[in-house]
Amino acid sequence: MSVQPIISILEKLEKMHKSLLEHAYRKTELVKNNDMEELDKMLKIEQSHVAAIEQLESQRQQKVVEYFQSKGIEVSSVPTIAELLEAVEDEKERQKLADVRNRLLKVVENLKIQNDLNQQLIFNSLQLVNITLNMLRPQPEEFNYSEKTVRSGNVLRKSMFDSQV
Repeated sequence: MSVQPIISILEKLEKMHKSLLEHAYRKTELVKNNDMEELDKMLKIEQSHVAAIEQLESQRQQKVVEYFQSKGIEVSSVPTIAELLEAVEDEKERQKLADVRNRLLKVVENLKIQNDLNQQLIFNSLQLVNITLNMLRPQPEEFNYSEKTVRSGNVLRKSMFDSQV
């Protein structure tokens, strides 16, 4: 059995991750420009990409298991591409598999970096919104639960906490 179907799936995974990376770059600009409508649309597109990636990953796992079974190699868990590289005997196929694996790993790493940046931008935006809201809200009066503040003269005022049961 050839590893070509696995290589094909890895190339599709690479393509999907590259597309996600492009969306992550675009998302950075949308966050900077505070375009929430487009950001919402972008998130829906990303969800469909993630679903497609999960499907491709499931196919990849199945094909790798089938490859190992065809070679008579037992697999206890989901085998990795690194394990597959060790099992492939044809040098050309091994090299092609290694190349596509390395490209995919690079795209995934870049995607992680970009998503971390986006997460930090969103966190900073939320902090700014919270600071602004705190400045606009009236500050509550300080409460002192001594008897003096509860009773002023002969008039009894309600306190926030009623200690009588």
